Amino acid sequence: MLRRLLLLLAAFAVAAASATALTPIAVGAPPTTHTVTIDGSRFEPSTLAVKAGDTVVWVNKDPFPHTSTSKVGGFDSQTIAAGKSWALTAAKKGTFAYTCTFHPTMKGTLRVN
Repeated sequence: MLRRLLLLLAAFAVAAASATALTPIAVGAPPTTHTVTIDGSRFEPSTLAVKAGDTVVWVNKDPFPHTSTSKVGGFDSQTIAAGKSWALTAAKKGTFAYTCTFHPTMKGTLRVN
């Protein structure tokens, strides 16, 4: 009787291990890097939607400096010199309107889902 019980327990253990090994695990998409180009005193794209954890890189192609500064304090690149870039890893979900502090007519929106 003890031998049958041990064999039955062993069979359940093998079955449980097999089921666990074959169970699919959901894996989220890896973070993505997005680019916002600053050119002609414009942010392109002017509106960008990303996922939390993604990285956004602002690349300044103009011959003069710019900033990427959130109006609600979510982020501030400080000065992005001509030919340079600045990166932000989007951590907080929300919609962030931003502008260039040197050129207030430049406007963009970053949506973090």
